[in-house]
Amino acid sequence: MQPIIRLYKPEDFQDITRLWFEAETVAMPKLMQRMGHTLEDAREYFSRGIVAEDQIWVYERNGVPLGFLAIQGEFIDRLYVDPAYHRQGIGGALLKKARQLLPKHMWLYTHIANKMARAFYEKNGFVAEKFGVSPEPESEPDVEYHWRANKTQK
Repeated sequence: MQPIIRLYKPEDFQDITRLWFEAETVAMPKLMQRMGHTLEDAREYFSRGIVAEDQIWVYERNGVPLGFLAIQGEFIDRLYVDPAYHRQGIGGALLKKARQLLPKHMWLYTHIANKMARAFYEKNGFVAEKFGVSPEPESEPDVEYHWRANKTQK
């Protein structure tokens, strides 16, 4: 079965929150340990914040969600891939979907410590424009990235 990218459905909740939590744990183990985040915390935040505020697109293969993209306007709030499926083009496919939805400009934040995310976004044409600190309780150094279509892109 071909992979698809489709809108989020409530039945995706368990798979998506699990892969999000695992991806954050792999990308930033020290931060996750220091913050004491749990899967239950992730589920609560996802339900209260992301589902309530974002448009969510799910990358699915063989009926299994393997990644997701959550956007608010031009802001990419989340883009995560199940760590067991990293480096298989899923993040790139989700970014391609984001560019279809936001063909002129998109932006996001990521923690400076998240070297995997920073390398991925920079490889895909995002430019670091501002450095700061994330809101409490994390209070971690972060970076604001922007992607803008140039005149030669269609």
